[in-house]
Amino acid sequence: MPERLHEFDIIVSCTASTLPILGLGAVERTLKKRRHRPMFMVDLAVPRDIEPEVAQLDDVYLYTVDDLAQVVQTGQASRQAAVAQAEVIIDAGVQSFMHWLDQRDPAGGVVPLIRQLNAQADEWRAIEIARARKRLAKGEDVEAVLEALSRGLTQKMLHGAMAELHGAAPEARDGTTQAIERLFLRGKPPAPPLA
Repeated sequence: MPERLHEFDIIVSCTASTLPILGLGAVERTLKKRRHRPMFMVDLAVPRDIEPEVAQLDDVYLYTVDDLAQVVQTGQASRQAAVAQAEVIIDAGVQSFMHWLDQRDPAGGVVPLIRQLNAQADEWRAIEIARARKRLAKGEDVEAVLEALSRGLTQKMLHGAMAELHGAAPEARDGTTQAIERLFLRGKPPAPPLA
């Protein structure tokens, strides 16, 4: 073996020998024959097949079972961190999906309410457009018809909010006021409290 060792760039050793089979001297002689070209050595044996001092040589990269165990442990820690990150992503996705599902629930979701609001708005729009067309057919001024159309739509949209404000019980008035401000006065400073 010492005669041919210089021919190999990579050496993997794993024997049942109780003593090292590659000593420091043999590896030093091999490096001289190789003109100091590096060697990569892996010692998988327990006890070791390659003397530990070989690792101190400049042109030798020696890895043992202990080094490999450390690489595996580092890899395992990194995989565990990746699992934790994946769990966070999955949890967020599940929460988002459950929220989406809840919104579509006919018993308590918001989708049925959104559909009702859209249907109500379409009904109001159809009524006001029909009224505007009749007025235009009679020859009324276009500006006056458009003004009446926009006023009619606005009154229909605000009617429910106005009725709630006027009819709210004193203990519910603050909540009603805040809800209406959020719905209709977006981007504007809140009005001072009602006296």
